[in-house]
Amino acid sequence: MQCIYQIGELFAGAGGMALGAQNAGGQAGKFEHVWANDMDKDACATFQANIKIPLNQVICCKVQDLDFGKLSPIDGLLFGFPCNDFSVVGERNGIKGEYGRLYQWGEKALKHFRPSFFVAENVSGLGAGGGDSDLYHIVNAFRMVGYNVISELYRFEEYGVPQSRHRIIIVGFREDLDIEFSHPNPTHVGCPVTVKDALENIPEDALNNEFTNHPPHVIERLGYIKPGENVFTADIPDHLQLRMNSGAKISQIYKRLDPEKPSYTVTGSGGGGTHLYHWEEPRALTNRERARLQAFPDDFHFHGGKESVRKQIGMAVPSIGAEAILRSVMQTLITNGIQPKRFTNGQLV
Repeated sequence: MQCIYQIGELFAGAGGMALGAQNAGGQAGKFEHVWANDMDKDACATFQANIKIPLNQVICCKVQDLDFGKLSPIDGLLFGFPCNDFSVVGERNGIKGEYGRLYQWGEKALKHFRPSFFVAENVSGLGAGGGDSDLYHIVNAFRMVGYNVISELYRFEEYGVPQSRHRIIIVGFREDLDIEFSHPNPTHVGCPVTVKDALENIPEDALNNEFTNHPPHVIERLGYIKPGENVFTADIPDHLQLRMNSGAKISQIYKRLDPEKPSYTVTGSGGGGTHLYHWEEPRALTNRERARLQAFPDDFHFHGGKESVRKQIGMAVPSIGAEAILRSVMQTLITNGIQPKRFTNGQLV
């Protein structure tokens, strides 16, 4: 008999982690979302359209306005809490910042629902500072509410994602279950999926595949930049140089991809030359190409305008990276004989 574990998700975005959960099941067990939450209406529409979930159970509101008491009980909680205050390119306000403290809603959900496990995700900058890092304080908070917790820095290109994307993954199991979790071993060390491999054979009629209309000076500038170079490392005429305040030089500004390597990190921003740029054609990648680098299948339809879709893709967890993690979670549950809770009308039976 297949075990079906019910999942809830905070900060769900477009559904990268949810798609990974959906694909992580097997004959012995599977994950099914029963509710998800995000404040972005386009991301909520994308999630509802692509992820198997009960109708109208993608609740679009700020997490602070979410009423846990009206949500179905769950066996597992997923949450990629906002990274704005932890990112190395931000102001680094950490857990004291407006966004940094939002991890506490994951903590509140663990207290309320008492799920068997949780998986949380954030940027690698969360671990900066060693023993007194934000990661240390957040992991300790999850331990204080009764979970055995382990964290790991994932280099997702080592798991088959065609992108150098490094993220902290935190996994916890309720301490009374007495479970030790082992993070999955990398599968693509030394043999990453390249950009060229990832972007082959995109259908002409693919969804979310609109091209960007670049002004002439951008096209001219890109013509001087070789694959793997950015606007600061290329030999560019003076009239096409960028004038940056305070001598700032960000490596991803007008950077063209190297077709023989994984992409650099896909982000949710798109202005100021921070698109990902094709190695051969003088243009930014389309959103479908960006989605390929985030391991979304071509039939995954993103809702909203072009810039909204760009943001949704950049903020997502790569689905096959999430799948590897959640497959290990599933194996841990099955191996340890952890059965799903049985709920009827919201009541444990």
